[in-house]
Amino acid sequence: MYKQINSTQNSHIKFLSTLKEKSRIRKKEGLFLIEGQRELSLALKGGYEITQLFFCDDLISIEDLNALLVDSHSSIEKVIISNEVYQKLAFRGTTEGILAVAKTKELHISSVELSTKKPLILVAEAPEKPGNIGALLRTADAANVDLVCIANPKTDMYNPNIIRSSVGCLFTTPIAVGTTEEILDYLKGHNINIYGAALQASVAYHTLDYTKPTAIVVGTEATGLSSKWIDNTTQNIIIPMSGAIDSMNVSVAAGILIFEAKRQRNFTF
Repeated sequence: MYKQINSTQNSHIKFLSTLKEKSRIRKKEGLFLIEGQRELSLALKGGYEITQLFFCDDLISIEDLNALLVDSHSSIEKVIISNEVYQKLAFRGTTEGILAVAKTKELHISSVELSTKKPLILVAEAPEKPGNIGALLRTADAANVDLVCIANPKTDMYNPNIIRSSVGCLFTTPIAVGTTEEILDYLKGHNINIYGAALQASVAYHTLDYTKPTAIVVGTEATGLSSKWIDNTTQNIIIPMSGAIDSMNVSVAAGILIFEAKRQRNFTF
C-alpha cells in the first residue's frame, strides 16, 4: 500500500509548494522539484538522487511509473496524491501526473573536472531569464558541449522555469556556476582560449580556429558582455548581420557560434 495525500493543506504539500516557489528554500534544504516523465528519466540518467515520488493515479498508472524507474530506484518512496494536490504543485499546464523530490548537486566551478584536453565550453554571463538559460542548455545539449558555465547567475539552476525550458537538459549537461572572476580564473588556469561575443575589437566569428581548447562567451541581450569579459578575452567575435537591428536572441547567437566550432571539429550526425 502507498501513502496517500488528498489535502492541499497537508504540511508536507505546503513544504513542497515553497520548494517549488522559493530559491532560498531550495538552497537551504538542498532539494528541488522535478515535474514530468521525461524530466524524471533524464534526472535519473544524470545521476540525481530522488528522495520521493508523488503521483496522481488519475493521470499515471503505477505500472507506467515503475517503468520509468530502473531497478536501483525501485525502493524510492512513492506517494499517491489527489488531482487537486497535483494541480497545486504542478508547474506546467500539461498534466503528466508525476512529481519528484531530488537532491541538488554541487555546481560551483571549483568542483569541475574536464574530461578532455580540448574542451568546448559555453559561458553565459548573468542571463536574466530562466527561459534563456533553458534554451542555452538545449543548444549545449544538441552540440554536446563539454561544459556550460553560468557567470554571476541571477537565479539558482533548479528554478522550475529552467527545468521546464531546458526540457530536462539541465540534468544531463555538465554545468558550473561562479562569479565572472572565478570562471575567468578557471579558464585561464586551464589554458582555454576565450572568445567573447562583443562588438568591441571584434572579428567575424567564422575566421577563427576553434579546434583548440575553446570557451565561447555570450552576454545578455540588453547589455552584452561586461568590460571584465571584454578585457580578458583571447579575441572578441561578432556575427555579421544585415538586418535593421544588431542583436538576436542569446541562445540563437550561441547556437551559431557553438555549431561553427563543432563544424571545425568535424562534427558529424
